[in-house]
Amino acid sequence: MPPLIYTLLGLLLLSHAAPRCSSAGDTLVAGQTLAAVGVGAGKLVSRNGKYALGFFQPATMISSPMSSSKSHHNSSSSWYFGIWFNKVPVFTTVWVANREKPIPHPIINSTQLRISSDGNLVIAVDHVVTGTESLVWSTHIVNRTQTTSTTTTLVLLNSENLVLLPTNTNTSQEMPSWQSFDHPTDAVLPGAKLGWNKVTGLSNTIISKKSLINPGLGSYSVGLEGAMGMVLKRRNNPSVVYWQFVSSTTSTLVPIIQSLVDLDPRIKGLVNPTYVDNNREEYYMYTSPDESPPLFVSLDTSGQIKMMFWSQARQTWETIGANPDGPCMTPATCGPFALCNNKAHMLCECMEGFSQKSP
Repeated sequence: MPPLIYTLLGLLLLSHAAPRCSSAGDTLVAGQTLAAVGVGAGKLVSRNGKYALGFFQPATMISSPMSSSKSHHNSSSSWYFGIWFNKVPVFTTVWVANREKPIPHPIINSTQLRISSDGNLVIAVDHVVTGTESLVWSTHIVNRTQTTSTTTTLVLLNSENLVLLPTNTNTSQEMPSWQSFDHPTDAVLPGAKLGWNKVTGLSNTIISKKSLINPGLGSYSVGLEGAMGMVLKRRNNPSVVYWQFVSSTTSTLVPIIQSLVDLDPRIKGLVNPTYVDNNREEYYMYTSPDESPPLFVSLDTSGQIKMMFWSQARQTWETIGANPDGPCMTPATCGPFALCNNKAHMLCECMEGFSQKSP
């Protein structure tokens, strides 16, 4: 057999044996992996280009411009897996998978995202020395029938919703077996629901970050809580409710929000809120035209729920509205041994004899 044939045959065998690594498309299928560094490094990007999915280091991304072509890794900073605005130069996450289980930098080279044999989405760490594997995070889908990795596809939709779907289906019609919209972190995007499912009991509550560089579960939450209505509270035991819109008047909140939105020329016509309450679910949701500038609702680290709008002219996030009006109105905004001042350049200042712990 001529040497050229040997070469071609070897390349063919390698192409089938090697794991397929994802590119900057919007889909991950069985056999493909997504990693932070090395083989398989990359990200998924929604078809409209608005959102990206991948591994990131909060401290590194916040301190470096998104437009930078160089990759900067901090060996002392942990890694997370999530979704962020792909075209906004200020790094801004809208969903994080492993909030409570950050990945230490020393093991990031052996960490990857993939679809497991039972059709779940997992972040796994391969321990080469022991020949074992450990899971950092999983979708933990149970009660599945005839579902395996070969029949499951991961898609990052134009809405920012990350979904697991049966392979070769219409993503606009097929019900996902799992979706990130059912498990929000600290943000609500257009098309996502903030409420609860009366059949399953699943609640779409959002929880603030611990800090700007730590996306772990923070001190504040907001969600619909049955007869209590929309509740904004401090989560620490015991919890403290500091804003509430009762269920008997919940539907009247929509016209209030709409009137406030219409008064602001920056987003007039871009936000359309709705409220649904039936025998299956109760939720708030808002929609926005596909061509709209980036915007989202967030619960920030100070306990304020805000609508944020990206100003292309000023190249910054602008706050459209906030509740409560001032961050110092929320309990323990600055944490222990600190003073809160709405009018000061620095919102929080340490009491004499104490120093700052986190940003």
